[in-house]
Amino acid sequence: MIRRLLLAAIAVFGLQTAYADGPDGVPAGQLKAGGKAAAGGYATTEFGGGNGGDGDFIATSGDGGRQTTLNSGTAANLVNVRIKDVASLQEARDNQVVGYGLVIGLNGSGDSLRNSPFTEQSIRAMLENLGIASEDGRARVRNVAAVIVTANLPAFVQAGARIDINVSSLGDASSLAGGTLVMTPLKAPDGEIYAVAQGSVLVSGFNAQGKAEQVTQGVPTSGRVPNGAIVEREVKARFADENVLTLQLFNPDFSTSVRIADAINDYARHRFGKRVAGEQDSRVVVIRKPEGVSTARFYAELENLMIMSDVPARVVVDERTGTIVIGNEVKISRVAISHGTLTVRITEQPRVVQPEPFSRGETAVEDATVIETERADSKLALLDGPDLQTLVAGLNRLGVKPDGIIAILQGIKSAGALQADLVVQ
Repeated sequence: MIRRLLLAAIAVFGLQTAYADGPDGVPAGQLKAGGKAAAGGYATTEFGGGNGGDGDFIATSGDGGRQTTLNSGTAANLVNVRIKDVASLQEARDNQVVGYGLVIGLNGSGDSLRNSPFTEQSIRAMLENLGIASEDGRARVRNVAAVIVTANLPAFVQAGARIDINVSSLGDASSLAGGTLVMTPLKAPDGEIYAVAQGSVLVSGFNAQGKAEQVTQGVPTSGRVPNGAIVEREVKARFADENVLTLQLFNPDFSTSVRIADAINDYARHRFGKRVAGEQDSRVVVIRKPEGVSTARFYAELENLMIMSDVPARVVVDERTGTIVIGNEVKISRVAISHGTLTVRITEQPRVVQPEPFSRGETAVEDATVIETERADSKLALLDGPDLQTLVAGLNRLGVKPDGIIAILQGIKSAGALQADLVVQ
């Protein structure tokens, strides 16, 4: 009987300890005024008085006030950044709008109406809207081009604001340089008009053509109109009424996601007395707004918190331009590489075979093929990359061009010696 009473008492005290926790699971008896926990508690937060100067925020989390492994950040691949530099607020996203219009005033570089009949239809429709009756005959102009206009409508933009627009040729115009975009309505997927675009098109490329030669630099068939559209209708948004905010990381990473949630919770423990953030996955962190503060002010306090962001080991290769970008944390195990350009020459040397004199043979052609192989500048070298500087020095020591480095990196990846993610564009 005594043993049963003791077991029942232990169970009751255990339940009281489990259900008497304050915010963040800290036992209520260990909480102190000002957001500090007693010795052996869960968190310790302070404002001011630190080594960083007045107003510095110092936070430690974990059992006994010790920092977790994620927050220690002793590795070289961790970068101290603000939350708003690595994540964006889902509730504050842009919206895309698009429109169809005409660019006029081109110097003979517009659409040929034979190949772009929609341009002629648009010209007639525009003239009729302006009250000008067009004749039945076909127009013979080359100073007009049909274009597609695109723009991003920023979050919380109000009517009357100006935004930049992009203009791209839809027909066979050779250049939009010197043209002017005629008033073009910009619509969203819901079919409503949100902005109206008009203005002079700025083109960075050019096109010069003669009778026997043509020179093109850049892309003269697309351009930009800075502040070329006026917002006529704002997107309905109730940001002030949002109680749950969603942060989306630019580069998904579980470690960075957890660090963001920990940094926000460390700040919220002192500011609001409770946890407000939780990591959902490698890309999303969900934040619940506490009472007594506006949504804009609440997020303004959070977006400047500093975190340790993790940089993944990655190699990005663009085979079209020969561009190679190697991250700081890329490492290569020791490998032996032989690289050289293999040249194969196949030469056909047919020979004419004559019959013997006074014979009944016929003249024939005998095939003869000569195959030659040559590998110039072939080298066998050891490549070991414990850090970025050693890796770059080893690649340069091979004396190969960017296309050769791309082939070498792909081969090292196939051999399993590249300790990084290889992204080929």
